[in-house]
Amino acid sequence: MASSYHEEMQEVFRNNNKSREFPAHNAKVHSVAWSCDGKRLASGSFDKTASVFVLEKDRLVKENNYRGHGDSVDQLCWHPTNPDLFVTASGDKTIRIWDVRTTKCMATVSTKGENINICWSPDGQTIAVGNKDDVVTFIDAKTHRPRAEEQFKFETGEQTHFEMIKLWEIQCESPTFTVAWHPKRPLLAYACDDKEGKYDSNREAGTVKLFGLPNDS
Repeated sequence: MASSYHEEMQEVFRNNNKSREFPAHNAKVHSVAWSCDGKRLASGSFDKTASVFVLEKDRLVKENNYRGHGDSVDQLCWHPTNPDLFVTASGDKTIRIWDVRTTKCMATVSTKGENINICWSPDGQTIAVGNKDDVVTFIDAKTHRPRAEEQFKFETGEQTHFEMIKLWEIQCESPTFTVAWHPKRPLLAYACDDKEGKYDSNREAGTVKLFGLPNDS
């Protein structure tokens, strides 16, 4: 089954091998994430906002902007089973939970440090957020109160390197900050530091890109 999916993915990417970009923010994008049903893509940016797009007929259509953070939105993630809820982590020492049905912030939770990583537990009950001081805070998703904190001796914002088998490669002109795999189809969303690349920085700053859409769409 896994081999069959890999073959299908490679076939899709061979036939749909161009990246398409979509305007999203006024500054570089730090994070992208798909909702659990794959119908929406959210992005967080240095411009202190989050944006939500709807995937319609092989293109992204911006649905709303979400404002409220006092510093860059460094990472975001969606609820694991509810496609209407997502959470953002910011350098302003808060996280915010948003509901796309009302476009409003449901809750703001203060933390002790500048937040750079966030994830929702598989059961949707707990949100874990990591900050620049290598502290992970576990927050009750219902009461919006911290349950526990854990200080780590290694950096919570750093990636661990493993040996990997390359199935496909997308050429980018500059460092890639974030990549998100669509939950239901071979489609990648990603964002680059376009100001480092060959292209016009004014045009490309704040864009999100999709790889895997039909070339003629």
